[in-house]
Amino acid sequence: MKHKQIPAVVVLICFASLVLLAAGAAGAQEWKPARNVDISIASGAGGAADRQGRQLQKLLLQAVPGIPSMTVTNRPGGGGTVAWTALALHAGDAHYIATLSTAFVTNQILGVGQLRYQDLTPLNILMREYVVAWVRAESPLASAKDVIARLKKDPASVSFAFAAARGNQNHIVIGMVARAAGLDPKAVKTVVFSSGGQGMMAALGGHIDVWVGTPGGALQHMQSGAARALGISSTQREAGKLAGVPTFREQGIDASYYAWRGFVAAGGLTPAQTAFWDQAFARVVRTEEWKRDLDDNGWAEDFKASAETRMHLDAEYEMLTRMLADLGLVTK
Repeated sequence: MKHKQIPAVVVLICFASLVLLAAGAAGAQEWKPARNVDISIASGAGGAADRQGRQLQKLLLQAVPGIPSMTVTNRPGGGGTVAWTALALHAGDAHYIATLSTAFVTNQILGVGQLRYQDLTPLNILMREYVVAWVRAESPLASAKDVIARLKKDPASVSFAFAAARGNQNHIVIGMVARAAGLDPKAVKTVVFSSGGQGMMAALGGHIDVWVGTPGGALQHMQSGAARALGISSTQREAGKLAGVPTFREQGIDASYYAWRGFVAAGGLTPAQTAFWDQAFARVVRTEEWKRDLDDNGWAEDFKASAETRMHLDAEYEMLTRMLADLGLVTK
């Protein structure tokens, strides 16, 4: 039986096709930044999101080879909506990422803007964060119990302030404190600042009575003697630098809650792009410097990669919808 000889040109074409297919497969499996990565901070300067973004910029550049450069831009406004809406304009481009917080979900529940959390690509959750209420050192309020007592006498006699979005974790805890005093959460006086840094200066200046915000923000002023913590929203006392802060629960106040922080990218990312950021952040959270950052800011480690974060956001949307409705912030 005769065998036909395959022409050399056909062999060459087939070989070239295989090479191109292999190159395409490799490209589909791997991605890394080819230019500067822009990190949007979803609040103004000086707050927890600002510290998070700038610390992770440094750690990513140190721990992850191959990132050409990273810049950080504060885009405050709309409780994070300005930053996240700007991010959404870069669909499919993994060179743009932004800080992620609970407000990413609560904004949607409250109808702030048109952007949905499903429109973007969650990259991770890096930590959980409890809420601390504090006053300046000169305040006559010595404990959370004092706040409850004053609220019961006159709901308008205590002003609370927080950043940077109505309905976020800080607002939720204020609502829980109001409930503990037997009040409608809408009856208490609240002021929303565009950044924690701006709001904390107002608290230290005596322009508002109680600042409700991040442990990291509280720690820096507690350590200098300028502020006194009234309570923290953890279920039990934290270790380390927060060990001296009493929980709301131990003071007879049902106000236990934690928020979370991480990063998000635009919609339409490929699996390879998402995988790069999964691996990059997983490398960062294993570093000793990141563990020191957690302690310095009163953060609790709680790393979730992209797929797990997506599921977490779905569950949080359901839970926060019920919680905000119970607090009277949305209609059931």
